[in-house]
Amino acid sequence: MSDAQEATVLLTNVRPWGGAASDILIEQGAIAAVEPHDPARPEPAGGETIDGRGLLALPGLVNAHAHLDKSWWGREWVPYGGEATTQGRIAHERAHRDELGIPSPDSTLQLLRALVAQGTTAFRSHVDVDLGVGLRGIAVVREAVAALGVPVVLEIVAFPQDGVLRRPGVLELLDRAAAEGADHVGGLDPALIDRDPVGQLDALFEIADRRGVGLDIHLHEGGELGAFEYDLILERTRALGLAGRVNVAHGFAIADLPPARQRALVEELREAGVSITTVAPINASRLPLADLRAAGVPVGLGTDGIRDLWGPYGDGDLLRLATRLAQLSGARRDEELTDVVRLATSDAAGFVGRPVHDLVAGAPADVVLVDAQNVPEALVLAPTRELVLAGGVRVV
Repeated sequence: MSDAQEATVLLTNVRPWGGAASDILIEQGAIAAVEPHDPARPEPAGGETIDGRGLLALPGLVNAHAHLDKSWWGREWVPYGGEATTQGRIAHERAHRDELGIPSPDSTLQLLRALVAQGTTAFRSHVDVDLGVGLRGIAVVREAVAALGVPVVLEIVAFPQDGVLRRPGVLELLDRAAAEGADHVGGLDPALIDRDPVGQLDALFEIADRRGVGLDIHLHEGGELGAFEYDLILERTRALGLAGRVNVAHGFAIADLPPARQRALVEELREAGVSITTVAPINASRLPLADLRAAGVPVGLGTDGIRDLWGPYGDGDLLRLATRLAQLSGARRDEELTDVVRLATSDAAGFVGRPVHDLVAGAPADVVLVDAQNVPEALVLAPTRELVLAGGVRVV
């Protein structure tokens, strides 16, 4: 723990989740107490007092699906190229990443600084593992996080962007990544990329089970093909007792199914303990967010790639992305808007290995202050982050 984390901080006159004015006492990087605001409360001995000015307080944002290793953030503009297909973008990235110096500790560090300044304090990042880059990308992302000097949370997914079975040697790299501390192993479109969904999933689940790590699988396939792959994932999760350790990223197929089939799949996800992450894409079928949330299926939100060889878009503002998710999901009522903010903050604790991530005693002191009347207004405006604390350390 750094000296900054060890310091006592008293954050006064803030409104947690838009509620009554409160004072938050932070000790050793964690929230020690949340109490009604008292203008006469003494300053902590040897610590720091921050006047929250009556601003709205939220927990730090959680980016549950990032690609921190891919970005050319902070460099000269890179024109988009390649064929507009998954395979075309993979090939384009493989052809040009070395000439751009990707993965780059400097670009990743600059990207992290921007994301943390916007209030994101915890990340689950997929990091490419393949025959060209080996495990170097994982080392680059960890180096950048260490250089950041801010106690953010990072979970690593060793991600086989170029395929698993079709590239002999990738399975061994994934196994090595898991042995050397990656939190999860990843997968990618088992049918369309490897042309062997059973083989890919059997191999990945074997590593996850043997190494005691999680599994986070990109699933872009739609319709009944994607639903079949959901079935394979659910079957293996149940058989190996991996509830709470398996995530489907994107998972577009669930949105393509007839209502009865969709409801049944949502219930199976709940029973098996399989979560879903979305990046709120505007050009894909929409997840049945309300049904997933009502059933208790964990849903996380992430930025996906930001200004990389897959596309030039993205500013990393997860609160603004939550606004888009709410719009795509048809959320209008205050309780629906607030639920989307919870999805992007407190309810995403499990995606970054935390038992609790909220403005309560015992939680990590990740706090974001914004000038808004209430949580729904904070969502629809995505206002400037007036203050960001990560582990009790002031970022903004």
